[in-house]
Amino acid sequence: MSKSPTNDKTPQAEPNQSRILVVTPEITYLPSGMGNLAQRLHAKAGGMADVSASLVKALYDQGADVHVALPNYRHMFQTDMKEIFERQYERVTDALPDKRIHLAEDRVFYRRSKVYDIAENHNTALAFQREVINNIIPSVKPDLIHCNDWMTGLIPAAAKRLGIPCLFTCHNIHSERLTMAYMEDKGIDAADFWEHLYFTERPDSYDHARNDIPVDLLATGIFAADHVNSVSTTFLYEVVEGKHEFVPDAIRNELANKLYAGCASGILNAPDESLHPETDLALEHHFSPDTFVEGKALNKAQLQQATGLNLNPDAPIFFWPSRLDPMQKGCQLLADIMYNTVADYAQLDLQIVIVASGSFSQHFRDIVALHELDGKVAVCDFDESLSRLAYAGSDFMLMPSRFEPCGLPQMVAPKYGCIPVVHDTGGIHDTVWHMHYDGKLGNGFRFEHYSPSGLRWAIDEAIKFYQWEPEAKHKTIRRIMRESAQMFNHENTAAAYIQRYESILGRDVVTHAADH
Repeated sequence: MSKSPTNDKTPQAEPNQSRILVVTPEITYLPSGMGNLAQRLHAKAGGMADVSASLVKALYDQGADVHVALPNYRHMFQTDMKEIFERQYERVTDALPDKRIHLAEDRVFYRRSKVYDIAENHNTALAFQREVINNIIPSVKPDLIHCNDWMTGLIPAAAKRLGIPCLFTCHNIHSERLTMAYMEDKGIDAADFWEHLYFTERPDSYDHARNDIPVDLLATGIFAADHVNSVSTTFLYEVVEGKHEFVPDAIRNELANKLYAGCASGILNAPDESLHPETDLALEHHFSPDTFVEGKALNKAQLQQATGLNLNPDAPIFFWPSRLDPMQKGCQLLADIMYNTVADYAQLDLQIVIVASGSFSQHFRDIVALHELDGKVAVCDFDESLSRLAYAGSDFMLMPSRFEPCGLPQMVAPKYGCIPVVHDTGGIHDTVWHMHYDGKLGNGFRFEHYSPSGLRWAIDEAIKFYQWEPEAKHKTIRRIMRESAQMFNHENTAAAYIQRYESILGRDVVTHAADH
């Protein structure tokens, strides 16, 4: 295990201050004061990376004694670690400030180009947890550990043996199952805490459990943690109430047990801080709620030109930003109605732009080719800059997800004046409210019945809004943009997590404001 020394601006912990260790397999950035490596550590697969980053930054900025453990993805970090450490030690010489970044070391991390890799996920997860359990926790001596998803699922069980409380966050429902024999072969002495593990069957003894009964890693994290949170309240209740058949019974039952015991809650994620139309570096034409009419017109023209859509400033554009996953994202619903929708609104020149990758992409391309929809429908592989331009240039965002633990596009889009058209489920239910007839309440168009006709109804409602008298429509969009910026931000998310920490510990986590 290697850790980076920080600079001399790091706030010192007060004597009775709670020490928080955030354990995450992904993160997008760390506050610069936490160490010379902070701005080089970027490993992202999804919303967990943004939430982890925002939480750590909020804790650090408010003066909390916060530490972070993550794998040392040398290839992703794109840096010569030896050279950096040599430079750091040259600068600090005799006195080393506090160390707050803890990089778990193992060869399995070094060559990774992405956080998750099916071929090596098990080995990566066990190597990470081995280092956290064997080295990082004893070094940090935290008062509370915050773990994230199945790759950290064993840590709450190990922490329970040490008497350290844990918060466990379920960003998704994916899990893996491994035997204790396999874990111990990878260096984790599970015999010390095996009674806190969740086995797929009830074991007769340690030896029986070790070789013959797999451990469910996500269920273990839920089972052993002091408190569990999902990334939306509605999705938590949907899982507990059995509304999603794909959720394993082990996960549902353990979440139900926590919820009924008052030890489970929902905390929404928040979009990346850079996703804001006034400052987005991917945009040539920035805009605010006061200037969005002109700004979105310029971005719409640029988007149409970039994707081959008809150059028509009056055409309503619907943007699909989510990965093209037919199991979750509702691609089939759009495919079923795409031709008829475009044809029915031909007089408006209705346009659809898809900026996303996934297994369903070819189906959309085939529909475009079959019905000669070039100029009306553009299907583009995911590109970050193009996606941001699409938020800025489109009028509506399509997100007919079958299920959604949290979701981020429905929070990003309204910040850009791009109104969500969504299925009422999970985190979408907690963030999108159907537009009232007068535009004074609501921030999108939400359909309840998961079907092509449900999606078409919501699109029809959106087109009715698009045809409103301009002054009333623009007033509503300005309100939505302002309210979204106030609601969907990292400060609110971090505040909710800090409140949860303090509830678990029974005392304040933040005791003074940091002076950087």
